[in-house]
Amino acid sequence: MKAQQLFDVQGDVTFITGGARGMGQAFAEVMAANGARIALYDIDGPALEEAAAALRATGAEVITTQGDVADSAALRAAVDATVAHWGKLDSVFANAGMSAGRGYALSEAGRLEAVDLATWERVLQVNLTSVMVTMQAATPHMKAQKSGRMIVNSSVGGLRVEPQVGYGYSATKSAIAHIVRHAALELAPWNILVNCVAPGAFRTNLGSGRLNDPAIAKIFEDMSPLKRIASLEEFKGLMLLLASPASSFMTGTVIPIDGGAMVI
Repeated sequence: MKAQQLFDVQGDVTFITGGARGMGQAFAEVMAANGARIALYDIDGPALEEAAAALRATGAEVITTQGDVADSAALRAAVDATVAHWGKLDSVFANAGMSAGRGYALSEAGRLEAVDLATWERVLQVNLTSVMVTMQAATPHMKAQKSGRMIVNSSVGGLRVEPQVGYGYSATKSAIAHIVRHAALELAPWNILVNCVAPGAFRTNLGSGRLNDPAIAKIFEDMSPLKRIASLEEFKGLMLLLASPASSFMTGTVIPIDGGAMVI
């Protein structure tokens, strides 16, 4: 089989949270470049429309919804509206997330006794509950068509201890990895594949773009044997794999994409 067939997502419909920038935008770009139709959900209205305009300029079909993933009712409605618009839902990328602030290795505010519980609750809602809601909202549509792919964004910070990141971030990203395994087992009879990516250091706006600080960037560069921070272009290949027929026998996986950080 040729690569073009293996990675064929032509005409697919995908729903992406946090789709206006970063990894969500990167996934939207690679899917659109290969003929998929894109539904973007993001809290940042101007960034959302800018991302959509860039995709439409390439000929892609795109719909957008501005909303907070912490608003569960709005998030469910956006998934339903995507199916109402295009008649199906082939893949979702539960990507939206937020930083919990600097961890205890970088800030006194990151120490256990200093963790702000209001921030903790917000991080749980954005990073964890929204993933569950996205998956819940997609499930009946994918069950009805007896197919679908759910991709969830975790982090290597959820697979190992990284004292550079906050407690809320590491806790939610760890929980996500286990939810994916649980859902993969339940949904397998409907041919719904559920997988998780666990990125290492990529240049995104998470944490207010803290990797733009050379001192912080050096810490994260040294966490990888490759000694560098990845570009978002390097995220696209794995994501296209998980959304395409090439991954037809993959489910319940948690895949690091981290420059080898997990082996140190």
